[in-house]
Amino acid sequence: MRRFLLLLTVGFQLFGFAQEQKLSTFSSIDINYFSGNIALHNDDILHLITGHPEGVIISWNKKTFGLNSWEQRYNYPDYGISFSYQNLKNEVLGNNYALYGHYNFYFFNRNLMLRIGQGLAYTTNPYNKETNHKNIAFGSALMSSTYAMINYKKERLFEKFGIQAGLTLLHYSNANVKAPNTSVNSLTINAGLTYNFDDEDLEYRYDLSDDEPYKEPIKYNFVLRGGVNESDVIGSGQFPFFVLSAYADKRLNRKSAIQVGVDAFFSNFLKELIYYQSVGFPENNVNADTDYKRLGVFVGHELFINKLSIVSQFGFYAYYPFDFEGRTYQRIGLKRYFGDKWFAALTLKSHSAKAEAVELGIGIRLLILSFLR
Repeated sequence: MRRFLLLLTVGFQLFGFAQEQKLSTFSSIDINYFSGNIALHNDDILHLITGHPEGVIISWNKKTFGLNSWEQRYNYPDYGISFSYQNLKNEVLGNNYALYGHYNFYFFNRNLMLRIGQGLAYTTNPYNKETNHKNIAFGSALMSSTYAMINYKKERLFEKFGIQAGLTLLHYSNANVKAPNTSVNSLTINAGLTYNFDDEDLEYRYDLSDDEPYKEPIKYNFVLRGGVNESDVIGSGQFPFFVLSAYADKRLNRKSAIQVGVDAFFSNFLKELIYYQSVGFPENNVNADTDYKRLGVFVGHELFINKLSIVSQFGFYAYYPFDFEGRTYQRIGLKRYFGDKWFAALTLKSHSAKAEAVELGIGIRLLILSFLR
């Protein structure tokens, strides 16, 4: 079950890049070497930082030239697939391999590139209570992974070849699908080569006659999310969870919408944690019959990129009978729309830097008055 859910993570990311219209055959590849340091975001992983991690990222990029209006609004981004290898310079941590879907966004006359990638990673030496009990960073062989790269980029310096260099952040975590999960963040410097498959690019097209103004009535979203996760108590077991969400959103323009809503959390791992604390730590005065359910209210933002959107939400538990990681929470992730109403969602719920769960969801976005007719 764990591996199936994480495989869906990558499948969702890559599926999102299948655009409705094939724009052109124009594409490129780049190969980047990186080296740097593991960030000390948690004192518990101090024993795992023993060297300077290094590796390579190989990427294929599909270029856009404004044949669709969303490409023009985002300054003609690239989208593609990346593969990374990282040697973490520690026998306990092992080596990581990852596959991502990514977007490249451009600034300053296309000399500055920002890449955001999300995907699935495999580590060669995860936690094992008998053979590798020191690896508290990676509780499972399969994990989710995110990387961000900001580079100075200059293409076609020599015929089809170019260069790029800058900074890369790589993050690995299984989002508490299985304990332990302190995660690892690598801050690195990268440099590499680019290669364009075509002799020259198309001219960029700009003809946004319908870009502004843009109006849309308030719409109402209903989402069912679910998955499996485990508390920080190693060996306490994985349990299913479900989240029911309802929220209203208002489009500010073609790119952005703001949200206000409620979440109802049914997290079965909390049942086990409440019982464990009531029996194992009587000094905490936890009653075994304490309700494990939580109710949250949140505000959020949605950034629309073609059929994909990026969701970020900040919430507060209005009903909070058991104290777990504080009364505020965050959610960040992706939605992929199928038509005008239905969407799939892949989100990470956390409490500050502490992940609670990867949520897989399905939802509908409605104009209520139209729906009632």
